[in-house]
Amino acid sequence: MPSRYEIDKERRLVVSTGWERVTATEILQHRRQLRDDPAFNPDFDQLVDGRAVTGLDISLAEAKAIAAETPFSPKSRRAFVASGLPILGMARLMEAAAARGENREQVRVFHDFAEALKWLGLHSPIESEMSD
Repeated sequence: MPSRYEIDKERRLVVSTGWERVTATEILQHRRQLRDDPAFNPDFDQLVDGRAVTGLDISLAEAKAIAAETPFSPKSRRAFVASGLPILGMARLMEAAAARGENREQVRVFHDFAEALKWLGLHSPIESEMSD
């Protein structure tokens, strides 16, 4: 899975973007890179843009394990934006796992990018800034 992330300290936001096929190993690698980045703050919010992800190569057990562990703190709001059914399903699984977890993370899944930004309390057009 080609992916990237950007940390916007001013907005206290991590934007993770993925495209093509996604594997569990790649998601875990992405999280390790993020966790090891000196600019990363676990209290920042996260916006995951999965609109260009074309498929998932993740078992149900791997999905549950990924959903159960996150580098983000319970204070973080995490918005997942996706359009394809497999991606939406994975994001919903993560949302449900977070709701049951001890930390009661704030995780939501969106079809609409603008709605995700609104839920995160962002009112400026970051989509064009992040794609530059």
